[in-house]
Amino acid sequence: MGLGRTTNQNMQQKAAVVSGVALLVMMIAAFFAQGYVHSSLVVEGDAATTLKNIQASQVLFRLEVLGLLIIIIMDLVVSWGFYLFLKPFHAGYALLAGWLRFLYTVMLATAVSHLVVTNTIVQNSVGGTAVDRVAQQVMDAITAFEATWSFGLIVFGLHLIAVGFVTWNTTKIPKVISFLVILAGFSYSLIHFMYQFIPQIENVTGLLELILMVPMVIGELGFGIWLLVKGRKVTMD
Repeated sequence: MGLGRTTNQNMQQKAAVVSGVALLVMMIAAFFAQGYVHSSLVVEGDAATTLKNIQASQVLFRLEVLGLLIIIIMDLVVSWGFYLFLKPFHAGYALLAGWLRFLYTVMLATAVSHLVVTNTIVQNSVGGTAVDRVAQQVMDAITAFEATWSFGLIVFGLHLIAVGFVTWNTTKIPKVISFLVILAGFSYSLIHFMYQFIPQIENVTGLLELILMVPMVIGELGFGIWLLVKGRKVTMD
């Protein structure tokens, strides 16, 4: 009995470390792929310039796809790691959180497939032949990527809320961490729900996203750091 308890505790502590590392790797990959590459190559509403940017920086664009693939892999690791870490606190909600993250990861993978299509379109484009048509195809694929990922982030937010609910109901994790995770989850779901279902107020949504960007980043990043520093020492005593 004692041996089983010790084994489960060791697994929980290892899951904390693995999840924490995966979250940090994911954050770095996201800042590069989305924060740097995507924002520098894609010009909203300007298909021609976007096509020119990607044609001139095809290696950089492929690195964005690679960065997103790394995020997908890390998300799968976190899905399993969070489940193992949270299970001793509340098995039901831990399973819910794990499945929500897995569902989000599937949606992200679907979104990234549109960027793979984009890369194929650019590679197969020939000189100045039908440039306008190619540019529109590229923009359509990129728009599909952004819309699919945005929809997935609604689910991602629900995942964080579930994680925060589990952590809130244990004395092992500081309440401030739990609150930040719940706030981040609520922010993700609210903002991307507004983007998806109330496009008429996109300017308001964009402003709200800027306001909530800090808690959105700090929530999951803070939990990841806590997992690395403190989570690996957690006990169920």
